This record gives sequence, structure tokens and C-alpha cells, in this order.
Amino acid sequence: MTTDSPTSPATAQQGAALPVAEIARLSSEVLDRVGSVVVGMRSALELALATILAGGHVLFEDVPGLGKTLAARSIAAAIGLDFRRLQCTPDLLPADITGSFVFAPSTAEFVFRPGPIFTGLFLADEINRTSPKTQSALLEAMAEGQVTVEGQSFPLPQPFHVVATSNPIEFEGTYALPEAQLDRFMTRLSVGYPDADGESRVLLARVSRRREIATVEPVIDGATLRAMQDGVELVDVDQDIAAYCVAIAAATRRHRSVEVGASPRGSQGLLLVARARAVMAGRDFVIPDDVKAVAIPVLAHRLSLTVQAWTSGVQASQVVAEVVNSVPGPPSIGAARDAADVERDAVPSAAPDAGRQG
Repeated sequence: MTTDSPTSPATAQQGAALPVAEIARLSSEVLDRVGSVVVGMRSALELALATILAGGHVLFEDVPGLGKTLAARSIAAAIGLDFRRLQCTPDLLPADITGSFVFAPSTAEFVFRPGPIFTGLFLADEINRTSPKTQSALLEAMAEGQVTVEGQSFPLPQPFHVVATSNPIEFEGTYALPEAQLDRFMTRLSVGYPDADGESRVLLARVSRRREIATVEPVIDGATLRAMQDGVELVDVDQDIAAYCVAIAAATRRHRSVEVGASPRGSQGLLLVARARAVMAGRDFVIPDDVKAVAIPVLAHRLSLTVQAWTSGVQASQVVAEVVNSVPGPPSIGAARDAADVERDAVPSAAPDAGRQG
């Protein structure tokens, strides 16, 4: 499979999973294409693409003006998905997202008119500006790939991904996402301010293109993205890596600053994004560094801190970083598990001897 020209998206045969090397090559091309217009966000873009390859949804949370919307729109264009953007406002209704039944005079019947969520990549811009009732309209779509309107379920196109943006510094006229809604996002990414060199490149890029709107040509199409996702799913993960992910998630539940820790969905997301990151690096195996690199984006937004920690200014990202530094790596987990197995096997044989001695 080759790309015919810089503007011709690569295509894959229907139902054929791509090998790891090809996924890594295409991922690099996508990131390079997006990076040509989105400056200084390589790390965040890698995590966003890894999340999409893992089949998840992305939440960009940061202050305005850092290019969150541009990044989401550019990724959608580069991976060839149909893209729709919805600006969230307080008066937005659930039907404005999912669609509704409307009366058709020609047939004298009510027919379903799909909403903007029926697309490949749905961008909910400033999602915390709309009401919880409208926010909840995304829950079923994100979890099950369908929407239900008036008792009828309608499947969404596949692949389907949600990329949302949120502004954490404004409180008036905003509605914080509830924990259940946050848990549906596989990763929460923070872009952060660029350094002086990066900000200069942003300015010069705007001058050089001589227009406000930056466009990205597709690198792949929807079918190829699906083939890349299928290729990621074929990569097995060592049992020790899975145990490492479980240990990190479990450690968040025991942390002194955490009221409610990461759920099994969190440990699963940790494993899936780490696997996608490994494949993007050209590896068909996951290493502990993959897990560590994605731990904060995958787990931090799933933690509910205690009142004491919150008033003391403790951040969930700090808790996750502390947990990652304290949890032993996979070799130690494997040795501990083997020791426990030996001890468990030895107990039944020792008990009868103790009884005879008595």
C-alpha cells in the first residue's frame, strides 16, 4: 500500500488488518501532516492519535487560544474521517446533537432526521458550556456507538470518535463534566503554553500561509484507519504488562489523597493506549515506558480527590505521577506473583504434616 501523492489518502482493502510497520509509517505521516499546521503539540498529537487507534475518545482541556480546535480538526482531516463540529452553548438541546423525528408532509409520517453526531469524528467544542442534560446525550454514543431517540436505536458510522474541548478556567455559565461522563473519555490532554521558539513558529506559520484558516490534506481514509485499528487489536500484550496496569490503577484507589480511584475501565484504557503507542513506535510488544507515558492522560481525569487534598491544591496528575513512581515494574510484579504461586502450592501439602505431628 502506497500513497500516490501528498494529497491522495492511502487506502486499505476492506477487512484487512495492517502490519505493525505499516501502521507506524502511516501514523508518522499523519503526525507530520498535522504538525505542518499545528505547531508545538507533537506529544499531545501522538497521544490523541494513539487514543483514536485504540478506539477511544479524546478530551482536550486547556485555556483558550492554544489550538485545541485546530488540532482536532486537523487530525480529522488527516485521517480522512467525515468531520462535524458543534459549538456547545447553554441553550443547546440533546436533539441538537442526536437528531429528532420531524413530520414529513409528503408522507404524513414522522421521519428521523440525523443530528451532527452521525459522522466519523465529532468535535464538541467547549463541552462544559452546555447543560448536563445535553452532555449526557453523548454518553450512549461514546459507549455503544449508537443513539436512541424516542425508543428507537440508530447505529453510528464506524469508525466513530468524539473529540471534545473544555476550558477549565471559566466557571460562570459552565457545567463541569460529571465523573461518569469524564470516564467515557479514554484520555484527557493538556496542551500547555508553547515555549518562545514554538510561539514564534506559530506566528511565522500564520504569516507564511497568508490566510487565517489552516487546511490539512488527508493522509489516509476511514477504511485505512479501521485497518490500522484492526492491526493494533492483533498485537498481544504480556501478562506482566497487564498486571502492571492493574497495579497502577489499584494504587490510585489506596492513595491518601483519593476518594474514588480509577476503575477497571481506567486500567483497560491504560493498556489499550499503551499498546497503540507501542505500535506507533513500530513495536509489536508493550514496554513499561509505554504505560508510564500514558498514565497521566489516561488516569488523572478518573480520580476524585478528597476534600482535604482538593483544598490543599493537590492535582490529580500529581497523584498519578506519585503512583507511577511508587509501583514496582513488571519484573517485580512477575516475581511477586511467582512467589505467591509457590507459597499457595506449598500450603496444602504442609497442612497434613502439621496435623500428624499434633
